[in-house]
Amino acid sequence: MFGDTSDLAENKLLLLYIFDKLKLPISNIQITQIVLENNFINYFTLHQYISELISSGFLEYTAEESKHRLVIANKGSRVLSMFAERLPKDKIETLDNYLKKHMDKIKKEVNITADYTIEKDNNYIVNLKATENNIILIDLKISVPSNKQARELCSKWKSNSAEIYSSILRTLID
Repeated sequence: MFGDTSDLAENKLLLLYIFDKLKLPISNIQITQIVLENNFINYFTLHQYISELISSGFLEYTAEESKHRLVIANKGSRVLSMFAERLPKDKIETLDNYLKKHMDKIKKEVNITADYTIEKDNNYIVNLKATENNIILIDLKISVPSNKQARELCSKWKSNSAEIYSSILRTLID
């Protein structure tokens, strides 16, 4: 029984450590990917822990328009600072290496968004957005007539946002 409680505390601390280390609001999908790729916690237990950390006020949702992203709360940071030494060094090292390798990708996923909604008459509104340090660089809404075009625009934006942004800026400035 004590071992289970110890694992529970360690795993929750590990989650707080991840959020603290990232210093970015991230989605449930992103935290799930980080945890599962490193085989730290199984999927169902992970989401139970996240829910408990939110209920306890250690994690909180950001106030980003319609995006559900999580960040570590002040209460979570305080708890982590008091008990961080209880985290196993090998897990910290694994996590630090993973974040070092994947941080650019994580930042891009947070800062570059593309989605679409269906409007009346089978018209689609595509929303392409880029932010940096919580400052909106571009927020573009485009109406297209088909689902296929909406998906293609989202895909192109996610893979080439820097080039597209530069091109739009050059066109507007020149």
